[in-house]
Amino acid sequence: MNIVCLDMEGVLVPEIWIAFAEATGIPELKRTTRDEPDYDKLMQYRLDILKKHGLGLKEIQETIATIDPLPGAKAFLDELRTLTQVIILSDTFTQFAKPLMEKLDWPTLFCNELEVAEDGSITGYKMRCEKSKLTTVKALQSCGFETIAAGDSHNDLGMIQAGKAGFLFKSTDQIKAEFPEIPAFEEFDDLLAAIKAAL
Repeated sequence: MNIVCLDMEGVLVPEIWIAFAEATGIPELKRTTRDEPDYDKLMQYRLDILKKHGLGLKEIQETIATIDPLPGAKAFLDELRTLTQVIILSDTFTQFAKPLMEKLDWPTLFCNELEVAEDGSITGYKMRCEKSKLTTVKALQSCGFETIAAGDSHNDLGMIQAGKAGFLFKSTDQIKAEFPEIPAFEEFDDLLAAIKAAL
């Protein structure tokens, strides 16, 4: 029994924080898990910037409403879901992901929750569990699933390396150079072929 675990941002949809950085003209918000392996440090950095500029959930959601899945992502996901179970494991937040999941026909998503004050300012966040992607993959394996994973960032490496097959997709040159043993792909057709071979 197989289950495929995919990262969301950078793999199926553009990076939300990069899109928001471009929309607001705040280049510091372009920092992602590709640049900063410590997620707590990264999120605290982001929340500090939002507070400094008086930005909240509403502004971010307005940007997200303009984001479409990456070209080919929906067709890739649609075909993959005819072959096997798929879960999207993301460190994003339910308040961000919903409109994007709608555009992908509601695949299963495991992610986190933002803590939002009445005035719409983001005061904090609740992670589902520690090392959420790796922890989830190990839990699936304990239920009898063999996992196949794909992602693009530091926080995907645990789930990629823990399964029976794992792939980098649209990753950075630095991560690909650091982990040359992980097959890396740039096109959905190539990733789909690799997953099919692993199935």
